Amino acid sequence: MRFSPVAEIRRSALHHNIARLRAMAPNSKLMAVVKANAYGHGLVKLASWMDQVDGFGLARIEEALALRESGNRARLVLMEGVFSEADLEQAAQHKLDVVVHDEQQVRLIEQAKLSQPITIWLKVDSGMHRLGVMPADFQRLYGRLCEAAQVAQPINLMTHFASADEQDNPETQRQTDRFESLTAGLPGERTLCNSAGTLTQSGAHQQWVRPGLALYGANPMVGGRAADFDLQPVMTMRSKVLAVRALAAGEPVGYGNTWRTDKDTRIAVVAMGYGDGYPRHAVSGTPVLINGQRYPLVGRVSMDMITVEVGQAPVQVGDDAVLWGQGLPVEEIAECADTIAYELLCSTTARVQYHYID
Repeated sequence: MRFSPVAEIRRSALHHNIARLRAMAPNSKLMAVVKANAYGHGLVKLASWMDQVDGFGLARIEEALALRESGNRARLVLMEGVFSEADLEQAAQHKLDVVVHDEQQVRLIEQAKLSQPITIWLKVDSGMHRLGVMPADFQRLYGRLCEAAQVAQPINLMTHFASADEQDNPETQRQTDRFESLTAGLPGERTLCNSAGTLTQSGAHQQWVRPGLALYGANPMVGGRAADFDLQPVMTMRSKVLAVRALAAGEPVGYGNTWRTDKDTRIAVVAMGYGDGYPRHAVSGTPVLINGQRYPLVGRVSMDMITVEVGQAPVQVGDDAVLWGQGLPVEEIAECADTIAYELLCSTTARVQYHYID
């Protein structure tokens, strides 16, 4: 028996979530965001399972080239764009769509000698103030791209919502209005909606939606759960109980003696720690499923282990433990660690074994 964490990845859950997102945005193409190793699920494998989508969104060219090298011929969009002529030429050769978000990138394209024109998405800063051309610069830079021989026409257009995870936040509609006012009458495809926008902003779906977290079965809304939108967790993080200890009342558990028993009890030690991607700041009381029952984490998270109070329950060495996934929402664990589901999924480390259930 192996006492180490396993990330169980279910194809059926992924396909269910894709179908749900299709139903939420029936008139839009679906750009599956698979950056950051497909949010910790395995880039190449997950992309090979997504033949129902219309394209993929990636942050960096290395991710796109890994998909091309695996034989993936789908439409790929580099959402951070490129920053050198060599990368721009690779994008052209491998038929990658490139996002442009500042004047430096426009200048790079104008000066490049490319083997073939590239498809461009011009990103507008409608209020996120992270990446994107400012509204005052939009017409000028758009015009330069229209005149560039290196650019395939028409130019596509995009923006990114800052607060779509707060359904009642009026800023999302303000961003939509700014974008639509600025781009009215222009040709090309458009995309505004991330996962939260796809789930809640039907008026902004446009030609493409680009969900990330929702694909993997987590709810991007503040305080939400996947079940709110009938999404299923694609990843279930599992491990084993490697020891069970009987302790008397008043005994400390873990580094720093931050937690003590308040009665005679039993502690299960589970093979999972921050060295595997479990959040170190998860508080005592964070739920862990052992044999399908919820028990509280107690004491500090260690590099390789967590401790769980199981009382007199019939828990023994070798029993199954679920850290998040089926039966235990990753959003709940994230809240107990004062973080977000995105971080937990993306933080899975190399020593976790992956089990793909086809």
